[in-house]
Amino acid sequence: MKGRDILVKALENEGVTVIFGYPGGASMEIHQGLTLSKKIRMVLPRHEQGGSFAAGGYARATGDVGVCLATSGPGATNLITGIIDAKMDSIPLVAITGQVPSTVLGTDAFQETDIMGSTFPLVKHSYMVQNIADIPRVINEAFHIARTGRPGPVLVDIPKNIQQQESVVDFNVKFDCPSYKPNLNPSVLQCKKAANEIQASKRPVIYAGGGIVSSGASQELRAFAKKTGIPVTTTVMGLGAFPSNDPLSLRMLGMHGAVYANIAMNHADLVIAMGVRFDDRVTGKLAEFCKGARFIHIDIDPTEINKNITIDVPIQGDVKQALKILDKYVEPKKDIKPWIKQVNDWKKEFPLAYESIKGQIVPQCVVSHINNLSDKNAIFSVGVGQHQMWSAQFLDFNEPNNWLCSSGLGAMGYGLPAAMGAQVAFPNKQVINIEGDGSFLMNIQELQTLKIENIP
Repeated sequence: MKGRDILVKALENEGVTVIFGYPGGASMEIHQGLTLSKKIRMVLPRHEQGGSFAAGGYARATGDVGVCLATSGPGATNLITGIIDAKMDSIPLVAITGQVPSTVLGTDAFQETDIMGSTFPLVKHSYMVQNIADIPRVINEAFHIARTGRPGPVLVDIPKNIQQQESVVDFNVKFDCPSYKPNLNPSVLQCKKAANEIQASKRPVIYAGGGIVSSGASQELRAFAKKTGIPVTTTVMGLGAFPSNDPLSLRMLGMHGAVYANIAMNHADLVIAMGVRFDDRVTGKLAEFCKGARFIHIDIDPTEINKNITIDVPIQGDVKQALKILDKYVEPKKDIKPWIKQVNDWKKEFPLAYESIKGQIVPQCVVSHINNLSDKNAIFSVGVGQHQMWSAQFLDFNEPNNWLCSSGLGAMGYGLPAAMGAQVAFPNKQVINIEGDGSFLMNIQELQTLKIENIP
């Protein structure tokens, strides 16, 4: 088989059904190979950035790895914004790039760019394929690394001559990378300590983020909140992890969040942080954030614990498993009724609301109408800007994976291609893109992709 066909077969073996890719000289062989695949749909975006955002939207909506493909040089560099978006928000993504032939690497050949060097701080891991026999192993490793532990983007760079070579290769590969062993199992002892903190608290708040969504722990979070009676606030990445209209919901916190969520956090004596990274949009001035509270932090990434906030009870591991362990040691908190009453009073005093202006269409009102008219399980995508925050505030989410938002990077131009990726994943679902004019214009060319590819 040619290298290009080995690559396609390896991708099929990983369960890939959709690739968002724009062709060029150094990736043309791969596109030729993809035309022969009966399992993989090739969606042609009109810009590589649109393709990387579409792959990210696909990954956020499905929870599976999104795949994008570009040629060398300018094609590869156009993927960079989508790659760092996936890194900031912990989204599983595999970006495949064509490269100039390995025989001319380092000569400043036409459309040569050191894309591995360019993306080194932006990816979870990266590969340049130097040997055709390595393709099945590299692809297997790339997908495993992208989707496991803390998810993120992986780059695979393939020189053109490797794509063109022929060889007989072994597809029976197993993941064997001793240096990559993310710990998923939380310490039971630490979970017991956390349970003691929870039982001793009088004003606890659960602060939940994107880690709940990526670990599939939404049901465990709901069960934990229902059992303990502790109110829940989420980050913008955590929207949908807990139902927006649940009596215990404080909706979103932070500088664009609900006033009552921020007041509750600042009066809490215990913050139970789950799958969050204490982002500056939430904390503001770190020294003033929840000054009187103790902190429990559950996170799969050990580098996040104690990074911004000093943690009293750290729990490193998968948040889904941690919640299952905690459930065994916590009891319903009957002593927090005064706290719940206080929180509900703040909800009434500082409601998430807007004023209508006679003769004008207020944007928040538009979002509220969309919320009321849309399907219960619709997927919402947003660009970046004020419209993004109105959407986060006035849309209701009952399930995870229905909110596509460039949160950590804040990349304008994200909304339309991300919605496109989600719609390709779920052709029968209602997908709604709420945009600002600036964001819309940045990738407006993807309207042509929607038309030509018959994407609703």
